[in-house]
Amino acid sequence: MKIISLKLNGIRSATNKGVQTWLKKQDADIICMQELKAQAADMTPEMLNPPGYFGHFHYAEKKGYSGVGIYSKIKPDSVIQGLASSNADVADIDSEGRYIECQFGNLSVISLYLPSGSSGEERQAFKFSVMSRFMLHLQTLIRSGRDIIICGDWNIAHQELDLKNFKGNKKNSGFLPEERAWLSELFDQVGWVDVYRALHPHTSDECYTWWSNRGQAWANNVGWRIDYQIASPAIAAKAITASIYKDERFSDHAPLITNYHL
Repeated sequence: MKIISLKLNGIRSATNKGVQTWLKKQDADIICMQELKAQAADMTPEMLNPPGYFGHFHYAEKKGYSGVGIYSKIKPDSVIQGLASSNADVADIDSEGRYIECQFGNLSVISLYLPSGSSGEERQAFKFSVMSRFMLHLQTLIRSGRDIIICGDWNIAHQELDLKNFKGNKKNSGFLPEERAWLSELFDQVGWVDVYRALHPHTSDECYTWWSNRGQAWANNVGWRIDYQIASPAIAAKAITASIYKDERFSDHAPLITNYHL
């Protein structure tokens, strides 16, 4: 089973840059997308349902903002749009279109877009609030007994080897001690698995998935690894390859491709 996580920075923009053509060649079983920056009325038939795929989306209420989606070759048994079924009050999260889950038998595949806090203190506070409430949901998910893969832009680099300039970013959103500790709790205590890092425990320069548009970050490979496929242990153990595609650029993020032996 081949799964791609793909941060689009706008599905219309990425389509204009050839992402749909590239996806056809990949022949993935499931494609998880983040940051659609579109509503249903903005989507072309190809964006909604590429040939051979079923498309499902959770749009943000604000136009041209956020939004997540999943393409799958197999029609899901059920689709959960947003976190409203969780115990926490999540209306503010769901209004931004940050979570969609497709269920296939005992397998759940989730497309997730955690917020960034880089624009200021207010958004960082919202990010911490989302992290706190989402942790409760993550604890519930892993206790469900289902096989679960969560693909997306988590907007956190976990370890020093996950970004080029770790010394200069220790006080910046995305590499704050509290954010990194949250991921450590997720992996070390709750029991989730960082699939790419499990397969590539020591990779640094080749692991990045995002490069700032400022300066010469892409040219100099001054990147961050903030896109993950995070899975429950049983399905994580079936991952055989994980790679990051950089030959073409569809956004400021690179696609994360993982193959699972099922």
